[in-house]
Amino acid sequence: MQYQKFGNTGLSVSRLCLGTMTFGLQIEQEDIAHAILDKAADAGVNFIDTADVYPLGGGEQLAGRTEEIVGRWLKGKRDRFIVATKAVGKVGPSPWDQGASRKHLLDAIDASLRRLGTDYVDLYQLHSDDRETPIDETLEALDVIVRSGKARYVGVSNFLAYRLALALGRADFLRTARFVSVQPRYNLLFRQIERELLPLAEEQRLAVIPYNPIAGGLLTGKHKHDVAPTEGRFSAQLRSAGSNYLQRYWHEREFATIEKLRGIAEEAGQSLTKLAVAWVAANPVITSAIIGASRPEQLTDTLAAIDLQLDPELKTKLDEATVEYRWGDAAR
Repeated sequence: MQYQKFGNTGLSVSRLCLGTMTFGLQIEQEDIAHAILDKAADAGVNFIDTADVYPLGGGEQLAGRTEEIVGRWLKGKRDRFIVATKAVGKVGPSPWDQGASRKHLLDAIDASLRRLGTDYVDLYQLHSDDRETPIDETLEALDVIVRSGKARYVGVSNFLAYRLALALGRADFLRTARFVSVQPRYNLLFRQIERELLPLAEEQRLAVIPYNPIAGGLLTGKHKHDVAPTEGRFSAQLRSAGSNYLQRYWHEREFATIEKLRGIAEEAGQSLTKLAVAWVAANPVITSAIIGASRPEQLTDTLAAIDLQLDPELKTKLDEATVEYRWGDAAR
């Protein structure tokens, strides 16, 4: 495993991060989730990402189950890992059980810490941009969380570049804790962040920890457009989340691109999965790519991808085959 400084901080993290949103619904058995954590840890992964709304697709009824699963695994070894979680999504029946208000964030961090069985998280992130709460209120609440020792650093996920730039400027003006990281969607089939968000992150020395490096499994090449998925990220098991993934990726254009990428991978003598993760990690602005799995063996190629050095010719082929995915206006 390789390690890298986390943006403009003194923290070092593995260049692969284990995402856990499958734990508790897509993966119903806790022993399998723990086996996935074990395999990642054995490979040198020291960075774990979760969220209070997980498992993906579980809704508010299951919100928090993933953190509980991760917390039980962390017992007795918390000091060996960098733990990140998120808040903003709806986690309860009340109108205030969501968002980035002072009330919700101060409640949410305490609830996450209880579920994770720890007294602090290393990174506390806004899962999305709450436009209905003044950014100053959010920043001041996060500053309280950092100063109380409940979080070491704060970051964002699914922010547009201009909103992140505004938040950074307001934090500097207010002298509150500054965001040190951004967690966007990024893969060969979604490259829009290369235009504004990644240049902003590079200029501001933010850590970038992208999710979906294999497009929810589509970049494994195992799916066919005319065959409805019955399991995994695109299935009805994940309810509205499955529908969201279908809307993101399940299109003829994407499947046609995958056929081109499959040919490039075969010519290079690599699996498409490994190549897709290696391409994300090859971008010098990327700090740590978030990988996931529903079975331990699915981590084999993604874990190995960090050691695959793409030669310039191969990277150019991948870039050119997917250049059309740089354009668009998706918020997440």
